[in-house]
Amino acid sequence: MSIRDFSLFMLVCLIWAANTVVSKLIIAHYGVPPLFYGAVRFGIVVLAVFPFLLPAPRPLWRLIVIGLCMGFGGFAFTFIGLRTASPSAATIVAQLGLPITTLLSVLVLGETVHWRRGLGITLAFAGVLLVMWRPNDLHASTGLIWCAAGAIASSIGAVMMKQMEGVPPLRFQAWVGLTSVAPLALLSGLLEPGAVETAINAGWAFVAAVAFSSLVVSVLGHTLYFLMIQRYEANLVAPLTLMTPLFTIALGVAITHDIIDLQMAAGSALALAGVLIIAFRKNHVAPLLLLMRLRG
Repeated sequence: MSIRDFSLFMLVCLIWAANTVVSKLIIAHYGVPPLFYGAVRFGIVVLAVFPFLLPAPRPLWRLIVIGLCMGFGGFAFTFIGLRTASPSAATIVAQLGLPITTLLSVLVLGETVHWRRGLGITLAFAGVLLVMWRPNDLHASTGLIWCAAGAIASSIGAVMMKQMEGVPPLRFQAWVGLTSVAPLALLSGLLEPGAVETAINAGWAFVAAVAFSSLVVSVLGHTLYFLMIQRYEANLVAPLTLMTPLFTIALGVAITHDIIDLQMAAGSALALAGVLIIAFRKNHVAPLLLLMRLRG
């Protein structure tokens, strides 16, 4: 990988990491309801990539389910979790997506898991469980459970996406946004009274956050990442995405004052080691999952 491309890849990972911290600030510190935040975010994404909606990929029902899993499920659950979970812990729990996707790819796509990837899956699960185990802080634990649910939803969407080959990434982005806006807006209207007023009170911080999350993260970040996937082998690109949780932890400590104790450090090391082992083994759906996860 050239120095230029590596620098661009570092920028993408930094953008993804910043998105987690920015979302935490908007949801937890400014009090913007997570479902409303997600609805506005995906609304802007749809407007930005609207020309890519057509022609609609077939079968349309599968595309809608993928959009609901990756957008409505993956993002909404994670945003709910970020109300109480720290960005550092959330980004480690999000790493569950890769081992879960690998297991689903075995069941659905017939991929084979050998002992090395099996070891990686075990380490990843053990590390995430260690990070999530907070019996004395039920609020944080509940938040991380929501983040785990988001990772699982994204994993299901990634495996289903593999069964729809030949669809440009921006078309996927457009349909993920389109299928997510309505249910997020509906649920926000039912469950989050006063959401609009709260967002208005947040002022330019809210405007800047949704613009960054939708345009910089989704449109720019995902497009650059997909270019890297096209230019380089997935087994080279996928491990480099581990810069994202490392950047997130650093930003979380610096900006939201996350506390990294021995338990979280050990769990993070185990989880990232497991993900690294999985990423180095051939996996046909891992790049798709990485393309559409929370970092984006």
